[in-house]
Amino acid sequence: MSIERFGSGGPWEKAVGYSRAVRAGGLVFVAGCTGVGADGEVVEGGARAQMRQACRNVEAALAQAGATPADVVQTRMYVTDIALWEDVGRAHAETFGAAPPVSAMVQVAGLIDPRLVVEVEAVAYTG
Repeated sequence: MSIERFGSGGPWEKAVGYSRAVRAGGLVFVAGCTGVGADGEVVEGGARAQMRQACRNVEAALAQAGATPADVVQTRMYVTDIALWEDVGRAHAETFGAAPPVSAMVQVAGLIDPRLVVEVEAVAYTG
């Protein structure tokens, strides 16, 4: 089984030493997806806007590894305030609602940038 690693070019990948996505056979693992846009800036508009951007970042990472949101079997959402669950959850449903994966949303003390309120991980299976 071969392992392929994919990066997004984000500033934290080299500093921390991680890949945005890793394909191991039929599995694709995606992590570190936040509300940071292609310009490297945190998106404005609150939790729902950040989650939408995080999901776009998940989709881009999946595409690099030959997968789609329909292939996702599990997601994890880390939020800095669980009271944001509805906005985060609605944005999650916009991306994954057609083929809902198993999922968890947990509150965390903080993320790498204090302006960020959500981070997403996903696991996809492409057979």
